Amino acid sequence: MGREGEPGTEFAYRADNKRLAFEVSGAPDGHPVFLMHGTPGSRRGPKPRGIVLYRLGVKLITYDRPGYGGSDRVEGRDVADAARDLEVIADHLELPRFAIAGRSGGGPHALACAADPALRHRVTRVAALVGFAPSDAPELDWFAGMNDDNVNGFGAGRSDTSSVVEEIRRRAQRASEDPRHLLEDLMAQMTVADRRAVRDPALRRMLADTFEDALRAGPYGWIDDVLALRRDWKFDLGLIDTSVTRVKLWHGAEDTFAPVSHTHWLASRIPGAELEVQADAAHFDAMEELPRILRWLTADDDVAVSRDLLIGARPGQ
Repeated sequence: MGREGEPGTEFAYRADNKRLAFEVSGAPDGHPVFLMHGTPGSRRGPKPRGIVLYRLGVKLITYDRPGYGGSDRVEGRDVADAARDLEVIADHLELPRFAIAGRSGGGPHALACAADPALRHRVTRVAALVGFAPSDAPELDWFAGMNDDNVNGFGAGRSDTSSVVEEIRRRAQRASEDPRHLLEDLMAQMTVADRRAVRDPALRRMLADTFEDALRAGPYGWIDDVLALRRDWKFDLGLIDTSVTRVKLWHGAEDTFAPVSHTHWLASRIPGAELEVQADAAHFDAMEELPRILRWLTADDDVAVSRDLLIGARPGQ
């Protein structure tokens, strides 16, 4: 597997020769699980430490969506395109079956893989944490309960994309000058629950480092993510067959970045999906939930996992 100058980073190549940067951590012979990062984000986003992944029996694969970090931009990509990208990496790693977790903006991309006709029979389980519903979801007020920063970032009330792109460029430029600015902007919008979730200085540094890595090649991954989430996702949630691929939807009840109403809507459109809403939790609690979610994602494997491993386990520790 070729590496191109970055320790731990590997590359797979799409049919159009665009490269996808990814990393593998945890148990080499463990249950493969793809983790799809948020918006903005990168393959180096918060995740359990290697020792926790080993004990969980998880081989974790994280990758940069096109335009982020070390992955080449694919302008005009749709949410559904994530299935082809993930398939390329899975084939590169010779993985016949795997599970997927998607956090925040990664949630819709994870669901796209479960719905993809060519891929869904390889996906054992999918978990979407604090994810979004489609922007045109019927009977859903998409922006209700969303904080002002995200309302503005997703371009509420703006039909043209140019102003949305310029807003993201402005934010990305400020973040590139000092990644802590983006974290400070997020913290200004956080609820008490979210502030509690990110009180650990080490986690805040990890988030800042993730934003820096995500935007090192420019704002393009962030721009393309937002535009893809704003328009038709180009896949049908109704194609997710929960008798083949089990689905869990997790959300914090106090989330103002991606309101819990989005996950309630998704649950109503994916028959058989397991819905879990946690009281007194918000958007960034999804990071702390990840070890438990990984246990659920690998429950079909003959991997003995002690519940003690999950108690007090935090991402990055």
